[in-house]
Amino acid sequence: MCALFINWISNLFSSSNNMSVATYEEVLDLPNHPEKLLIDVRGADELAATGQIPTSINIPLPTLEQTLNLSADEFKEKYGRDKPSPDQEVIFHCKLGGRAQTATDLATRLGYTNARNYKGSWTEWASKQGL
Repeated sequence: MCALFINWISNLFSSSNNMSVATYEEVLDLPNHPEKLLIDVRGADELAATGQIPTSINIPLPTLEQTLNLSADEFKEKYGRDKPSPDQEVIFHCKLGGRAQTATDLATRLGYTNARNYKGSWTEWASKQGL
């Protein structure tokens, strides 16, 4: 009986967590979904050293909250993309997924209901792309 309860709890949490996790295949398909926004939260020095995932924009984690609070015009001027609406899908990535989860949590607190973490982040992308 106890094992069944533990499995039920485990499934409950793992299924809700998976809803906010983006896969490599989804990120690979982003050029076909311009309505989705991919945000790289690594620092500019990391980005310069490795390159970036196509379609991503760079908003370093320390500036993310301020950036998501910009007006739509300021955001568009700075990033060349429309500011995401609160219900738009926004996927965050970093090097290993930790900062991306922090960014996902922050965006969720700011009212972004479709914030997701690409947990594999740059490490998985580079490996699967042969970089």
